Amino acid sequence: MDKYYLDAKSTVLMIIDIQERLCAVMERGDEVVRKTGILIAAAKRLGVPIIYVEMYPKGLGRTVSGLTDNLKDAHHFEKITFSGCSGEVMSCLIQLKRRKIIVAGMETHVCVFQTVRDLLRDKYRVFVASDAVCSRDDDNRRNGLELMASMGAVVTNTETVFFDLLKRAGTDVFKELSPLIK
Repeated sequence: MDKYYLDAKSTVLMIIDIQERLCAVMERGDEVVRKTGILIAAAKRLGVPIIYVEMYPKGLGRTVSGLTDNLKDAHHFEKITFSGCSGEVMSCLIQLKRRKIIVAGMETHVCVFQTVRDLLRDKYRVFVASDAVCSRDDDNRRNGLELMASMGAVVTNTETVFFDLLKRAGTDVFKELSPLIK
């Protein structure tokens, strides 16, 4: 059952390719940015390290400004591979010594899928926030989610991740963060 539990001390948030030019062609791009913003706020407040990767930013632009404003202390990597699991990223994960990865990003069936597949291969426990990922085509998004679930990723959603990390209501942290999901 440990596969289905999240806690801040063993978790990393990984954000994949939520970039200007990609976001502009995604039907659900704004929603993914909003949900990812919630994940970032919770991660920062709870001490969950954040890694964000960008696919060829010279051509696809940088991570959207609505997110980068909150990623100043995050681990940032550029890539030209579809998978976000470059040697640099994997070295960062090893140094962080955390085995559970929450994933958000674009596109579900390409870069998110290949990143999740590589993380699972390396024995990480992966939680894909289904409402914080998208593809240009929703059939491709659904297919990517199905593939990741069949490989062993936990396909979940932003609110489930949020409440699992928080663990309880009534705390100062809960009072501070709960307006994000209302």
